[in-house]
Amino acid sequence: MTTKAAQFLADSDAKAFDLEHRRKIRFNIGKYNAAVQTGLGWYYNHELARERASYLKAKVINHLDEYLLEFERNFTARGGKVIWARDAQEALTEIGKIMARKHARTVVKAKSMTTEEIHLNDYLGKNGIDSIETDLGEFIVQLNGERPYHIVTPAMHLSKQDIANIFVKHLGIEPTDDAQKLVLTARHLLRGKYTQAEVGITGGNFLLADIGGVAVTENEGNARLSATFPKTHIAIVGIEKLIPSVHDLDLFWPLLSTSGTGQQVTVYNTIYTGPRQPLEKDGPDEMYVVLLDNGRTTLLAQADKREALHCIRCGACLNVCPVYKNIGGHTYETTYSGPIGSVISPHLSGLAENKHLSYASSLCGACTSVCPVKINIHNLLLKNRQQVVQEGLTDQEERTAIRLWLLSMKNRRLLNLLPARAKNWVLLRMLSQVGWNKRREALEVAPKSFNKLWRERK
Repeated sequence: MTTKAAQFLADSDAKAFDLEHRRKIRFNIGKYNAAVQTGLGWYYNHELARERASYLKAKVINHLDEYLLEFERNFTARGGKVIWARDAQEALTEIGKIMARKHARTVVKAKSMTTEEIHLNDYLGKNGIDSIETDLGEFIVQLNGERPYHIVTPAMHLSKQDIANIFVKHLGIEPTDDAQKLVLTARHLLRGKYTQAEVGITGGNFLLADIGGVAVTENEGNARLSATFPKTHIAIVGIEKLIPSVHDLDLFWPLLSTSGTGQQVTVYNTIYTGPRQPLEKDGPDEMYVVLLDNGRTTLLAQADKREALHCIRCGACLNVCPVYKNIGGHTYETTYSGPIGSVISPHLSGLAENKHLSYASSLCGACTSVCPVKINIHNLLLKNRQQVVQEGLTDQEERTAIRLWLLSMKNRRLLNLLPARAKNWVLLRMLSQVGWNKRREALEVAPKSFNKLWRERK
């Protein structure tokens, strides 16, 4: 068992029995699930929308090279600049060069999971650049020195009182339980940062191949401010975020918002197609799009698993997952948590170190049933497990136990010869690997097999 796997099991055990954590997460997820059910009622045929979205994403992923080049051609035609980053280090190096040219000392950053993936804030901090999260949830967890807890709602694990305590500790405000005062505190602090920052950074929910656009969806308006006031705008986007046309947004924007938050559509939806044009009054002087690979083409090369790249990061699978609701987001120790994170993280960050994530599932299929682009998530988790076995990444004790079990299952006579004590030893070793015996009585086989009892009866 790897160190990460052992830590995952220890943290999972602690969180699963942390009643206060479970109360908070179930309360917060419960509110979202109720809103989503209401939102789904606005659809005349939600299943048809899912089918169409699944088809379009499959079409793009299967011809990703063509759509990426189409996006680059159309984006650069309006003065934008595209940076192709093979991995996190290459993305950081190129972003660092931009910062150096702009003599940047302050960056305002909208919510972006890709920037979390490449650990951008750490990199900028080490280079003397102040990177400020402007999304309220991200701002809160940044103040508290944490990673985002959830793909959509970074501070889902915190109560109003927790947030108040964080503000008192880090911002020195008077204790309060008034949510509006807490929001206004953050707003007053952040407003001045937009005009001071030399560079604004966002992610991108969708890349639009036909117009070379970056579509960003949000509820607070902070992404618009981060992209508009600074003279330089950098959008860091995974290469899988492409959709064919701007006209497809009428399908994808409502699917994303309904599955994520239960809204018909999010409050702010913006398309960026490059820097400010000659007759435009506002916007950045320069705009860069960093197209991030970072393991995505490794997943793309596996035809039986590439549908994982269809994900639009709505977070719906996290909200219904019984495992996530018990162990929480931080336990995974990855950028992407929950069912979809357990599928893609081993391919983005290394299968050997992250193989345990694919076993962190009950395989109930709830994640698959709610996915707005119909990714067969629980089946992909099984395929990951299969790959772990095929590549010989399982533990030696597990392989030995499985070989003994397989040998006995194929040989009835041998199974009868083995005493119950030997069978119990094998069961104990196998089930100990997955923690079965930690909170359950050990399984024991009967002293006589059914085969023996049947013969005696006859």
